[in-house]
Amino acid sequence: MTVESAMEAFTGVYPVWKKKLIAVSGGRDSTVLLHALHAAGHRRLVVCHLDHRLRGKASAQDAAFVRKLATRLGCECETGAEDVRRTAVQAGQSLETAGRSARHRFFGDCAARHRCNTLLLAHHADDQAETVLFNLFRGASGLRGMTALSELKVPGQRRTLHALRPLLTVPREEIDRYATAHGVAFREDATNVEAGPVRNRLRLSVLPAICDAMGRDVRPALCRAAELASDESELLNELAAPLANNAEQDVRALSSLHRALQRRVIHLWLTRQGFTGIGFHEVESVRSMLDLTSGPARVNLPGNRFVRRTKAKLRALP
Repeated sequence: MTVESAMEAFTGVYPVWKKKLIAVSGGRDSTVLLHALHAAGHRRLVVCHLDHRLRGKASAQDAAFVRKLATRLGCECETGAEDVRRTAVQAGQSLETAGRSARHRFFGDCAARHRCNTLLLAHHADDQAETVLFNLFRGASGLRGMTALSELKVPGQRRTLHALRPLLTVPREEIDRYATAHGVAFREDATNVEAGPVRNRLRLSVLPAICDAMGRDVRPALCRAAELASDESELLNELAAPLANNAEQDVRALSSLHRALQRRVIHLWLTRQGFTGIGFHEVESVRSMLDLTSGPARVNLPGNRFVRRTKAKLRALP
């Protein structure tokens, strides 16, 4: 899909008059998204940029570039700054995790000021392929990738943002073509070619190696796998949702379901009971309790909480 066709499809669903926040780093992808949206007639855009203070003067220059661009296009602009490296050290987090949390808090603040919960992000098809590999190798999410629309929870706030990704089916080559054809200026981020971050290694080394081994570009196949997995996950959620409503789960009723539906019901149920940090291992631990003969009667879970089986019922405690 081209950038232009992606904008046409997006505008058909999200009208140009509706106010939207847009995350703009100043890099190629987000700058192209802003330019293409503006060209498609979207005028009520609030440009949001957070300076992570990771690259010295270059970070400040990125912020200045974004402010100037927003002014030229006649868009409102919100900029902020946070020392992400210090935040990461204080919280015992990776730079990537601390940076993502900082951005989400910033976007939440912008959403509150502008009374707008719609946030546009510039993820594209190559990002999708990298995400599929990242989730697959991490072992917790299968082939799950990003979706064109997702809910983004803001740390420390009750606010939930509607994150939209209009370019998710557009490959990087098309974004490059658009930038060249329209003379879109953008800032180069030197950290994108550093081999340290996991996603950089996936993009720079792993994906090219897989393409070379297969003798073809595997990115479209990875994106299709993510789309199929997303559709199947949506179906499982629809089937599991009414079964996960009760405060306690009937072991015999759960045991009668297909394994895939068991896992989804348990995951949704635990989430609705307020558990966090639930992945494959935790779900399988609870699923082992369905064996009334030899399965455990208690399973410890994150947050110093546990699930207990009593009289063929699963209960979340405390």
